Amino acid sequence: MAQLADEAFRDSIGTIDNEGKRKFIYPKKPSGRFYKYRKWVSYFLLLILIANPFIKINGNQFMLFNILERRFNIFGFPFWPQDFYLFVLFMIIGVVFVILFTVIFGRIFCGWICPQTIFLEMVFRRIEFWIEGDRGAQMRLAKQQWNAEKIRKKGLKWTVFLIISFGIANVFLAYLIGSDELIVMIEDNPLNHLKTLISLGIFTGIFYFIFVWFREQVCIIACPYGRLQGVLLDNKSINVAYDFVRGEKEAGRAKFNKKENRALSGKGDCIDCHQCVNVCPTGIDIRNGTQLECVNCTACIDECDSIMESVGLPKGLIRYASEDEIEKKAPFKFTTRMKGYTAVLTILVGMLIGLLFLRTDVEALILRLPGQLYEHKGDNISNVFTYKIINKTNDDFNALHFKLKNIKGDLKLVGKQIIKVPKQGMSSGTLFVEINKYLLESDKTKLKIEVYNGDKKIETTTTSFLSPRSFD
Repeated sequence: MAQLADEAFRDSIGTIDNEGKRKFIYPKKPSGRFYKYRKWVSYFLLLILIANPFIKINGNQFMLFNILERRFNIFGFPFWPQDFYLFVLFMIIGVVFVILFTVIFGRIFCGWICPQTIFLEMVFRRIEFWIEGDRGAQMRLAKQQWNAEKIRKKGLKWTVFLIISFGIANVFLAYLIGSDELIVMIEDNPLNHLKTLISLGIFTGIFYFIFVWFREQVCIIACPYGRLQGVLLDNKSINVAYDFVRGEKEAGRAKFNKKENRALSGKGDCIDCHQCVNVCPTGIDIRNGTQLECVNCTACIDECDSIMESVGLPKGLIRYASEDEIEKKAPFKFTTRMKGYTAVLTILVGMLIGLLFLRTDVEALILRLPGQLYEHKGDNISNVFTYKIINKTNDDFNALHFKLKNIKGDLKLVGKQIIKVPKQGMSSGTLFVEINKYLLESDKTKLKIEVYNGDKKIETTTTSFLSPRSFD
């Protein structure tokens, strides 16, 4: 494939001109079966993306990433700082899944699932097509002097973009601080929530900058996944690919001439119409092979199929295929590398499921007070402990108390006998444990302490009780 490509195409990208300045892309409005499927997938994902922070499961926000307070909800499961290992495992599974997906299907995630692509192609560009027209009209408008028409169209577009960016920023903020906090800020005087208001303004500015000016540069320059795919793809990965064997043949590409028999002329099926280039949202020529900028959006497939149909040639000149399939006619094979990633993913998912089942809604931690050993109280030995109880549920606990399980003794709270822990809150304090010295068999006894809410046991924790080595 490489020898058929322009030798210089790797030296520059489609969004930079010969002087090194930014060259804006004006893609043709796509259409076709893949675009229709992508629209439905995108609208479904947009609905999920917008609704996620406002959906509650058992009182928990469906998705929450409150970094400042170190509170995370994933699929309605709350994760506290003590559960951070589970959150990290979730993230690792996500990364491994994307890696496996890329190894098999290339960069399809970028073109079909990535929020950046969905918002740009299915929201902002569609509005742009509606206000400014298709590729040719946009290019003419860009070169046009600033007259009333240009000011009206650009002004309307930028105003709509700003409103949508503000809406996206609100949704993004709901993921970070929680939808309840966001609603409180909206209903209250925004000046009473100045920090949140400033954050909202910053996020609005970032999104506006990305979708008005930076656009596809996010995928080409900023996104680390675009760089990562370079080491994940191989000749067996399925990508949006140009069939250079069929498209070039012996005589190479040539313009279509309906008076000639193309099959007998030795010319390739590619009629060099450049429509696959014109429709590309990142400005590449897919005929130059797999490229870093390609996001597998399939716009070139739809456009090429339309052209092939109009000139009476078979569709599929550009299609989902691996390089080995095009060059060697080799069928898809689940390689050893793919099996390895699948095995790792399966193990990680199994670990996560197991840890989720072992995770408790209430976490109790009882530790001996630092610097304190033990105290004699007649025939009893006393230890002082600190306790911390974390309530991960959405229910208030108003009657918590402790019981010793594996040994007879007295457990006394300092200052209060009943512990109250609010929903998604924490309570801490101090307690004494006294045990008869004749019941202690060693200088370090393992205690099991049960935590009850009323008559219901909700957690069991362990700690160490210190005593003298000998009572002689």
